[in-house]
Amino acid sequence: MTEKLERWFRLSERGSDVRTEVTAGVTTFLTMVYIAFVNPQILSDAGMPFGAVFVATCLAAAFATLVMGLYANYPIALAPGMGLNAFFTYGVVLGMGYEWQVALGAVFVSGVLFVTLSLLPVRRWIIDAIPRGQKLAISAGIGFFLGVIALRNAGIIEGSPATLVTVGELTAPPAVLALLGFSAIAALSARRVPGAAIIGMLGVTVVGLILGVSEWHGVASLPPDPTPTLFALDIAGALQAGMIAVILTFLIVDLFDTAGTLIGVAHQAKLLDEDGRLPRIQRALLADSTGTVAGTLLGTSSVTSYIESAAGVGAGGRTGLTSVVVAGLFLLCLFLAPLAESIPPFATAAAILYVACLMARALKDVEWDDVTESAAAVVTAIAIPLTYSIADGIGLGFITYVAIKLLAGRWRDCSPMLLVVALVFAAKFIWL
Repeated sequence: MTEKLERWFRLSERGSDVRTEVTAGVTTFLTMVYIAFVNPQILSDAGMPFGAVFVATCLAAAFATLVMGLYANYPIALAPGMGLNAFFTYGVVLGMGYEWQVALGAVFVSGVLFVTLSLLPVRRWIIDAIPRGQKLAISAGIGFFLGVIALRNAGIIEGSPATLVTVGELTAPPAVLALLGFSAIAALSARRVPGAAIIGMLGVTVVGLILGVSEWHGVASLPPDPTPTLFALDIAGALQAGMIAVILTFLIVDLFDTAGTLIGVAHQAKLLDEDGRLPRIQRALLADSTGTVAGTLLGTSSVTSYIESAAGVGAGGRTGLTSVVVAGLFLLCLFLAPLAESIPPFATAAAILYVACLMARALKDVEWDDVTESAAAVVTAIAIPLTYSIADGIGLGFITYVAIKLLAGRWRDCSPMLLVVALVFAAKFIWL
């Protein structure tokens, strides 16, 4: 068995062994398993059945991560992406008024486009077309968007007709426990404790049970019925004109989030070539894009590569065997649906707020000395949460970037593809 694993994953060539890879897989799983509990809660706000989404989340994560491990041979795990699930629920369904089946259809179409781009050289043109500052701003803006959602779900902030947003009831148990959970997660992460997010979530869940502000549903059972979301997507509904910007947003965010994560984790694992490129990037992108397509058929939002994979790399993971271990653990997680339902919104809010902080760090790498870059980046980052829409925020950011560059006489900084994308968003704002 060990010899077969050695031949398939080339463990010795990458300076690893089976024991190290298994340890790395467990480490990665513990750092990202929170998504199995958080994703169903977010998508249930869109009207999707919690249990079916839980099954879809675990299966989609297991499928995509297994493809990444066996086909691309990289220690990178995948699951439904934070930010994309928020856009799905709060932007497309609750914000724009579409049914969740139509939103799933839009994700499916974006996934098919992603698969197509992964097979063609055009994928690099698209990745290079979007300015680095805008990529960073999109990541940070999604982080701010998640932060607003987390604070709202915990009751820490609430709407106000005078100031748009105001302070909520900070002394209420949900608000106090959410802040306590967030602080615990941050502190545990600072101490490099594996599974900090899930530990913090479970910790405040227990406190909530003691205080009587949450309900206990059990730990393990047979997986819930997946049929309510299985093949429930509405592709025809997603092909209407009003969904073009939505599909484009799902595609852009997933593509750049995946590319950035792949390069970042591969750099840490020293898997990049001499030119700083990732070998077999086509296979890695295919794992991500096919995961998104499979996820929509099962009933969940876009699947993407997780930066938490860096934890497993830090534990020594260097091959796809790490990913195979993660996939196996997600399959075992299918039997923990009662535990997932027992975790209240204020506990998941703590984890979402922490993820928001991690994503917001992207702004530190913006070229602040170049106002034509930084000004547009700021617009993108603040427009996403303030418009309560990732799509509209990206669109405003791209239009602002192009306008600033053209007026500053630096039109060469704008690629033809970026100009086309900006015009698409401008048309959306004018006519749709």
